Amino acid sequence: MGDITFFVDEENGEKTPITVPTDMGLSLMEVLKGSDYPILATCGGMALCATCHIELREGEANPPTDAELDMLDTLFNTTAYSRLSCQIKIAHLSDGAAIRLRGENNA
Repeated sequence: MGDITFFVDEENGEKTPITVPTDMGLSLMEVLKGSDYPILATCGGMALCATCHIELREGEANPPTDAELDMLDTLFNTTAYSRLSCQIKIAHLSDGAAIRLRGENNA
């Protein structure tokens, strides 16, 4: 399958590239935590807490599940591009995608 590169839109306006293999079954949340981003992931990736809330600014990913949509409905700071990073599989994220952290510490 190979690698993909996605970008994190930082608060200072810079875009940080992250390159990751697509064949390890990782979620975007796992990759962000492993890259030292402040993702709390209190529920461990079960779509129960929304502390891994991100905004998918460019690119595509697997469609949101009903559980993810239900959790996003409980948040006040969502946008049309809001997602839970725990529910996005790296293998389904488009190469060149761009995200912005929106969780508790990154509203």
